[in-house]
Amino acid sequence: MSSVDQIPIGKFSFMTRLSQKALRLYDRKGLLVPEAKDPFTGYRYYTVSQLEKGMKIKTLCFLGFSLEEISLFLDAENKGDLEYIEAGFRKKLEQTRLEIGQLQRIEGILQGACKHNGKVMELFKMSITEPIIKEVPELRVISKREEGTFVVTIGKLISEICSCVESPENQRNHVKVTGPIMFLYHDEEYKETEADIEIALPVSGRISVEDSKMEIKTLPAIKAISAIYRGPYPGVEAGFSQIFSYAREKNLETLSPSRELYFNDPAEVPEEELMTEIQVPIKEK
Repeated sequence: MSSVDQIPIGKFSFMTRLSQKALRLYDRKGLLVPEAKDPFTGYRYYTVSQLEKGMKIKTLCFLGFSLEEISLFLDAENKGDLEYIEAGFRKKLEQTRLEIGQLQRIEGILQGACKHNGKVMELFKMSITEPIIKEVPELRVISKREEGTFVVTIGKLISEICSCVESPENQRNHVKVTGPIMFLYHDEEYKETEADIEIALPVSGRISVEDSKMEIKTLPAIKAISAIYRGPYPGVEAGFSQIFSYAREKNLETLSPSRELYFNDPAEVPEEELMTEIQVPIKEK
């Protein structure tokens, strides 16, 4: 190998715009190992052929992939497994869109807080009705339950249930929606992933269900503390906070699953106008 093809780490760093610290990390990880070696000094150098690989790693890092993911992509490329790479990119695109949506919601909340001298928690409190105790009758619903992340799984289940109700056969059978769609949270703790999520929609009529994971059932009657929250979904926790404070004051034991009832569609109204009723089942201690 000619000396022309031997590129010291400093020059390689300049050519790829990768820091020497990053290059040493990639070397230790086996991701980008200098492949030229001086026979006299034993010093290792990068080669011209590694420039393209260095740029690929830089681009994938910029796109937010981990080093482990990048290593798998490079292996898949060597094997000609383009389907694996495409699937990885589609997954990253979905995650990015979710993050963009989250950032847009944060932007909206912060804009509102700036208009009110930064009192964002006061804004949430102003948007919550006083908690009350109510008797909720039993409800006949079409329901589906899965584990997953909140944004993806809730949206997916709502879409699937609404599509079922709106199918030609169910419309011919005069199936009617009799209440707002609701989210039942069965976990005892908050989970970022693998949350136990159930979506239910009150219905009447002879409904046909083809999805084996959907069921027609009756939700039991409950006694619950109820509050209505108005605003973007990320602020709904303030409503739960007020409900649990109310339960402590009244010496009431809260039960699971809690219910969130959605009165309007985020695709049709601004986030600040979204209406959510929170229902937390209770019993006296």
